[in-house]
Amino acid sequence: MTYHPKSEFMRVMMERGFIADCTDYQALDDALCAGVVPTYIGYDATAKSLHVGHLLNIMMLRWLQKTGHKPITLMGGGTTKVGDPSFRADERPLLTADAIDANIDGMKQVFAKYLSYGDGDTDAVMLNNAEWLDNLNYLEFLRDIGRHFSVNRMLSFESVKSRLDREQSLSFLEFNYMILQAYDFLELNRRYGCMLQMGGSDQWGNIVNGIDLTRRVLENEIYGLTSPLLTTSDGRKMGKSQGGAIWLNGDMLSPYEFWQFWRNTTDADVGRFLKLYTELPVDECDRLGALEGQEINDAKVILANAVTTLCHGAEAAAAAEATAREVFEKGGVGDDLPTLELSADELGDGMSIVQLIVKTGLAKSGKDAKRLIKENGAKLDDENLTDAGLMVDAAKLAQPIKLSAGKKRHALVKLAD
Repeated sequence: MTYHPKSEFMRVMMERGFIADCTDYQALDDALCAGVVPTYIGYDATAKSLHVGHLLNIMMLRWLQKTGHKPITLMGGGTTKVGDPSFRADERPLLTADAIDANIDGMKQVFAKYLSYGDGDTDAVMLNNAEWLDNLNYLEFLRDIGRHFSVNRMLSFESVKSRLDREQSLSFLEFNYMILQAYDFLELNRRYGCMLQMGGSDQWGNIVNGIDLTRRVLENEIYGLTSPLLTTSDGRKMGKSQGGAIWLNGDMLSPYEFWQFWRNTTDADVGRFLKLYTELPVDECDRLGALEGQEINDAKVILANAVTTLCHGAEAAAAAEATAREVFEKGGVGDDLPTLELSADELGDGMSIVQLIVKTGLAKSGKDAKRLIKENGAKLDDENLTDAGLMVDAAKLAQPIKLSAGKKRHALVKLAD
């Protein structure tokens, strides 16, 4: 990309590696220089928390606001009832209206940490597309909106094509999703003057649809900007770990486990992640990312502290680092470790060590736990665990015990008071 942006927002996006593609770099840059550009990203309410996979786009909205523009977080109260088929092998499970509302409440907690909401020109607003989707008249919608869509063109989009090429079923319900998302952009432009939609590069087809529809119906120029779909340097999808999704809500993943995820970043990813997920100056990100040996581990702590401070606060980041030092450097038991509390009733006459490893989340199944033990990857109070048949009773839990999977994942087990 040789384009040299004039606007601060586009300059930040390019310097830090946020841009995969843009529908019109020059026109968007000019609009950003001319005044406040209201910009939206849509989030379907499929879980009670957002996860690390969403964090790149949340940071884009944060930079947008910091550079003088207006973020719109659009909650998919309507579209979640359909489900986005993009690059999925199967149809999403359908959720009830109550479940969708509960998920939106959980997701709101995250946005409030990254964006400033209010009534000012550049204050963020949270909207719900159920506002205009729930009461659509189907026949009117088909006549006024559906006529602008070419099925031939929709079939050519990669998100649909990849599903059909694999001969996997794509329901009519899901096929409607891209029309509804395009209609979101139209309504946001009509009601709120929204000029830009951002999203992951898998959303390119949906974004372009919305731009075309708005141009046809309202004759307004609007824009699309996509971010790269991130994989780690070892090829894994960003945000996935052995224990599952890395949630952003503290009640679904402890700040310590969140911190630990970033501390475990592969050396080759440190500089890139510092640019995308922190606000450290680009030169400093490059310097830290080029370190080697023990120094790159220090850079990983800086990364973990900066990302955790944004998501959970400086106090939680400091507590996580202190626990990590206690556990790793001194072989101790940190106060902030993930903890499994068992009541006397739950423990009964005793529980197998395999069950405990699974219950703490250090292994996904009994089979995984047994393999961990067999391969000398499990520890009990920092000593190698060799007996998969070991039973843990109340006497053994007179003091909390520490379980470890490999060198980096730990949990405490203790009796509830």
